[in-house]
Amino acid sequence: MSINHILVVGAGQMGAGIAQVALQAGFKVTLSDIAEASLAKGKASIEKGLSRLVEKGKLDAAAKDAALKNLFTATSILDVKDVDAGIEAVTENEELKKRIFKDLDQVVRPGGLLASNTSSIPITRIGASTKRPEAVIGMHFMNPVPIMTLVELIRGAATSDETYAVTKGMAEKMGKTTVVSKDFPGFIINRILIPMLNEACFVLAEGIATVEDIDTAMKLGTNVPMGPLTLADFIGLDTVLSIAEVLHKGLGDSKYRPAPLLRQYVEAGWLGKKSGRGFYKY
Repeated sequence: MSINHILVVGAGQMGAGIAQVALQAGFKVTLSDIAEASLAKGKASIEKGLSRLVEKGKLDAAAKDAALKNLFTATSILDVKDVDAGIEAVTENEELKKRIFKDLDQVVRPGGLLASNTSSIPITRIGASTKRPEAVIGMHFMNPVPIMTLVELIRGAATSDETYAVTKGMAEKMGKTTVVSKDFPGFIINRILIPMLNEACFVLAEGIATVEDIDTAMKLGTNVPMGPLTLADFIGLDTVLSIAEVLHKGLGDSKYRPAPLLRQYVEAGWLGKKSGRGFYKY
């Protein structure tokens, strides 16, 4: 299985980041989104990211120009031709992802692969919505994609050895280090991370410490680069809540129940940095 042309679905922060690292690795990339404005924003983000690398001396101008010549856009998945790999990078909504995978099933060539950037939704269920579940795999990039080196690969019940091997090779060509997880709620990273962020919400709600002291304690006490409440704000409190709900429902253990304060903030529209307010004001 040879991968040359990658279709990235979703031109948001994650999709644009995935497209950028794929372009840097020499792949032809089509970035797809239903909104023209999102495509324009995604393309501008990619150009800015590549220009920043040139300024830092990590990429030469010729390589930047070559990468941008390999970037194409589309407002419909079904309009894209000769696709070797599809990578879905839309919001954590299972029904939306399944609809996208049905379209990817039609445009990705026979023998190609279909990957999801989901951080929590079961790959087995996504794969079952296609006619080739053996070609479906989880490819969970970290945010921001151009900086974070990890990609979490998730094998569904039907994912073939060839699909895994080719996806691993594709990720490594993008300069990423991979880990592999079985298809259980939260996989590796969010199974451990989200309960920590959720517990920080309980600590805050119970009045044990302030937002600032919780974050300072974790930063200086565990040597992490940012505190849990700051990280939650950067991820998006709606996304944190969504993943917490997946863990709670999928594992059936009350220890994963979302903190009421987290739910209240999301209901208030306080989603973190992207909305201007979360645990902090931006």
